[in-house]
Amino acid sequence: MDQSRREFVKTVGVLVPVGLAPSAVTAAEPAQPAARTQAAPAPSAVERPLYVFFNAAEADFIEAAVERLIPADETGPGALQAGVTNYLDKQLGGAWGAGERLYRSGPWQPGAPTQGYQLPFTPAELFHVAIRAINTSFEKQGTTFSALSVEQQDAYLKSLESGSDDLDGVPAKEFFSMLLKMTVEGYFADPVYGGNKDMAAWKMIGFPGAYADYYTAIDRHGIKFEREPMSLASDARGHIHVNPNIPASI
Repeated sequence: MDQSRREFVKTVGVLVPVGLAPSAVTAAEPAQPAARTQAAPAPSAVERPLYVFFNAAEADFIEAAVERLIPADETGPGALQAGVTNYLDKQLGGAWGAGERLYRSGPWQPGAPTQGYQLPFTPAELFHVAIRAINTSFEKQGTTFSALSVEQQDAYLKSLESGSDDLDGVPAKEFFSMLLKMTVEGYFADPVYGGNKDMAAWKMIGFPGAYADYYTAIDRHGIKFEREPMSLASDARGHIHVNPNIPASI
C-alpha cells in the first residue's frame, strides 16, 4: 500500500477520531500475477488474539486484509499491530454482529444508497458468508489471499471495492465497505472496545481521548492542548480497566 493511503487514513483519524469511515480507499493498481516484488507481512509477527468469532481460515484472510487497508510504516502501526482484528472479532461476535437492533423482517430488495443497509444478513452472517466464498475461490486456485504478494492483495481488494461480484449472496462492494469502515473504527476507537492498542492511533494524531476535566485549561485561549491520551477505562495512573460487560481484550 502506498504512502498516500496511509496519509489518507491519518487524515480520517484527525477529522473523526472515533473512527467513522469514508466510503472507500483507493487501492494500488493491479500487479502482474507473477510479480512478487514485495512480500506480504507475516501476521505471525504480531501476537494473535484469542478469536471467538473468526475461525482459523477467516482469521488468516482478515489479518492480511486489514493490514493492507492500514499498513504499518514509520508514521504509526498497521491495523494488525493496533489490534483491529481483535476489535472486529469482538464486535462481530457480540450483540451488534448478531443484528440485535437491525430490522430483520424484509422485504429484501435492492435499495437506494440513502436507504442504508438492505441485506437479510446480520453483520456476523455477512462476514462468515463473504469470507467463506473468498477463501473457497482462492482454494480452487491452489492458494490463499494471505499467500499473495502485497500488490496482488491490493489488486484483489480493489476488485472487491469496485466490482460487482457475488460472494454467495453478499455483494462484494457491500462486504468491502463494511470491512473498511470497521477497520478504521477499530484503529481509532477507544481501546476499551478491543482495538487501538496502547492508544497508538490517538498518539499518532494527537488526540487526547476521553479526557473529561479541562478545569485548568479552560481560560487558556489559543494554546494547543497536549497531553497523553486517556481511554474511557483509564485510571489516574493510565492503566486501562476493561469493563467486563464490554467483550474486549487489550
